[in-house]
This record gives sequence, structure tokens and C-alpha cells, in this order.
Amino acid sequence: MDILVVGAGVGGLAVARHLLAAGHRVRVFERAAARRTGGAGLTMFSNGVAVLNDLGVSLDGVGGRIDRIDALTSGGRLRTTMDLVHTAARFGFENKSVSRNILLDRLAEGLPEGLVRYGTGFRSVTQDDEKVTVTFDDGTTATGDLLIGADGHHSAVRRQLWGEEVVRTATFGTWQALSPIDIDLTHTNLHLMITGKEGACGLIPGGDGLLQWWFDVRWSPSDPRPAEPLAELRRRFGHWASPVPEVLAAAREEDLGFFGHHWNRVRTVWGQGRVTLIGDAAHTMPPTLGQGANQTLEDVWVLGRELAKGGDLPVRLRAYERARYPKVSLVSRLARRSPANWRIPPTVGRLFPETSQTTMLTRFSNRLTALAG
Repeated sequence: MDILVVGAGVGGLAVARHLLAAGHRVRVFERAAARRTGGAGLTMFSNGVAVLNDLGVSLDGVGGRIDRIDALTSGGRLRTTMDLVHTAARFGFENKSVSRNILLDRLAEGLPEGLVRYGTGFRSVTQDDEKVTVTFDDGTTATGDLLIGADGHHSAVRRQLWGEEVVRTATFGTWQALSPIDIDLTHTNLHLMITGKEGACGLIPGGDGLLQWWFDVRWSPSDPRPAEPLAELRRRFGHWASPVPEVLAAAREEDLGFFGHHWNRVRTVWGQGRVTLIGDAAHTMPPTLGQGANQTLEDVWVLGRELAKGGDLPVRLRAYERARYPKVSLVSRLARRSPANWRIPPTVGRLFPETSQTTMLTRFSNRLTALAG
């Protein structure tokens, strides 16, 4: 088939890689003038790493392995712990923190020169029983057999399919960075998730002396941005137990980025005719479960399996959407509840099994469920 992809982020490059390997012609169109380099670290759990392995993408030698997640009170008491060594052994794939830019580099390795046409914003799509035709902002068009909207949270393809005002704001926003922070934790395989009345803090070693760190605070779009966000974070969180004060002392203002949390209700049908969606375009969700990129890769894997079956294309696309709906809608509903910001009493947290992440990934993943079968 001749496949058109709008968006050249994680989802767009991954689906292009998958479908090119299956023998299709793929063209990718990206609104940005060049590859985006923003974003900090991504948490890649076993389900996402399994799909990357299927795509021939290795994370060997990059990022930081995560062997355990400890949830703490702001005073340093243990709430819960999750054993990710058990998860990796169960599924055969490690859990890692990796820079978004490194992941994009790995996904782009070996792709044809000129695959992505940058500076080409999507305007509209029309279709009939045989083809789809996309019109871009510069007036040019492209015609193919299938259009995949992989254009993220602000998806223009989704807006044409679903209309406006389908993505809503959630209750938290995140200040985040991936930067050199020379503390003991940086050189471990331990992920800390710390919560208190002021908000939440996440700390994950990112490899090569880097620490992926973030602070979640209550947020709405009408809130004014602080003139000195790092000073505000130090004021709000600086009295928390170690290692939070050490992280804030070593942090630099220029490393900080902010994004507000958003979500949309996952639909049972995402696309229409010869058009479908993957990733945030279909299921924008808060980052509180660390499943955003992983669920995007799950989309790619299931879509590839359905297209490989052949037959009527719209039927295969709707089958893909139905197969993904139970898994990704569960993840989305849980992520919207902001579990990373829950203040579970330590006495209650001890009741949670350390293997709970393994159980959750089985419920979240089409790929690992197929593997288990």
C-alpha cells in the first residue's frame, strides 16, 4: 500500500519503520520545520521495549535501567515498592529511562533519506472507496491508500475527524528536566516517586550521569507562570526529605520545561474509512503512569498486525481500534486519576504486592498479552 503518515514524533517514526519493513510505501509529513528536539526523558516499560525490539530498535548502551520503584512520603517514609526486576524477568524486556531525543535517533536509524517532509502542516483530508487525499497548508496534496494521524496532543487529523474541544485539561502540570545531577541516586537503578501535600516529585536515573526529574503541581491553564520557576520549586519542595533538596540545589533554570496535563475520553472508534489515529492523537493522557510512549508503540504493533491480515482496509482499521480500546482506555482512565500523586498511607501501601507492576503491564499491553499466550 501507499501509506501517508502525519507527524514525525515517536509514533510517526515507529509506524513508518514498521510498515516499511512490511513492504509498504510510506511518506511522513511533519508540520515543524525540522525534527523536534524538545522533551526530557521517557519511561520505557517492558511493553514498549518489547515493541521496539520487534521494530529492530535497541536501547542497549543508552538510558538508565529501572529495577525498582519506591513511593515515599515527603518525609522519606516508604509507602510502596515495585519490583521491576520481576517484571523484566517475566516478560524478557528491561524497563528503562531514556531521553526522548535518543529514542527518536534510534527509531530514525536506517530509515530512507527524505522519508519525512518537514514544514508541511496538515490542513484537511478527503477520501473515497479507493484513496485518501491530504491537502497541506501550502496547498500541495498527497494521495495514498491510507492516512495515519500521528500528530500528537494537538492533532489536526483528529480535529477533522472528531471536531474541536475534545481534549480537556487535567488537574496537574509538570516541571521537568533531564540533566546532570551528581547525587548517589543518579548512579543507581532506583526510581523514586515522592508525594506530599505540596505536590509530587519523580526521580529516575537516566544513565551517563543524568537524572530524569520532575515536580507535579496543581495547575489550570489560567494560572500565571512563575517568573522564577526554580525558585518557586525550591520554596515549595525544598524542605522535603533527601534527596529532593540536593536535586533542587543542583538544578538549573535553563533545563526546566513545563507541560500541563491533558486527557481525552478514548473512543471505541478512532478513525473513519481509510483514516485512523495512533498515540496522543487518539488517546491524550496525563503522564502519571509513564505509559504515553509505550501505548503509542502498542498502537503501532497492533496496527501492523491488523494490516498484515489483508482484506478490506477500513475493516482492518476498525479491528485495530477495537483491539486497542480495552487496554488503552484502562490506562487512560487510571492515568487521569493521577495515581503518581496519591498519598497512600505507608500502612496501606504495605498491602500492595511488589509484583504489582508486572500485573498492571499484563492488563495494559496487547503485545505482552500476546507474548504470554
